[in-house]
Amino acid sequence: MEDRFSLQTPANPWMLSTPFFQGLPELVVETALTHFVTRTHPPNQVILLENDWGGSVYFIVDGWVKIRTYNLEGKEVTLNIIGKGELFGEMAALDEVPRSTDVITLTPTVIGSMPSQDFVKLLQTEPMAGMRLAQLMARRLRQVNRRLRLRESDSQSRVADTLLFLAEGQGKKAQTGTEIPNLPHRELSSLSGLARETVTRVLTRLEKKGLIRRDQDIICIPDLTALERMIV
Repeated sequence: MEDRFSLQTPANPWMLSTPFFQGLPELVVETALTHFVTRTHPPNQVILLENDWGGSVYFIVDGWVKIRTYNLEGKEVTLNIIGKGELFGEMAALDEVPRSTDVITLTPTVIGSMPSQDFVKLLQTEPMAGMRLAQLMARRLRQVNRRLRLRESDSQSRVADTLLFLAEGQGKKAQTGTEIPNLPHRELSSLSGLARETVTRVLTRLEKKGLIRRDQDIICIPDLTALERMIV
């Protein structure tokens, strides 16, 4: 399903509150979104493939996607999982080279696409847009650095850090704590670099200690600081 963006549609309040667009003049946002198109995608649909040429930058209106690549042995490696309000595909738009990763939906997802030339023009004409992009890339680099430092840590530390990583990027505040999506264990396994069985055991252990609560769709972290103390 495809929808052309209009400032009269319900999508407008979301776009104006998206971190990347926050603080930008509304007229600037309106101009940037002239050719913005939204599409609805089912779970497990490939949005981008590695080595594709980049003609658009993508914004997640709703849902979740994973960004993946493969190691030298051909094993899938999940680099990131991002959700509502995030963007992807910006690197190929900036340096005009093929995509460096695959992007696949994890849930029913609504994604908006902006032509690369419109995105680049926005960065060239609006300094705050460039600052927002720099902040986004700095945050992602910090997250990667933290995960790399923990690669030699024990399994409990790595799973706890993965949950905190998701909470930092996409956690939603609720009365009972911070909620993140209850992703399939294979996704948490790829993100943490652990075997799926190990992830399952650690999650059960954390739940017994009261550090997380799980239901069908959500993992709730009652106390982020308490979970962070599990990282050694």
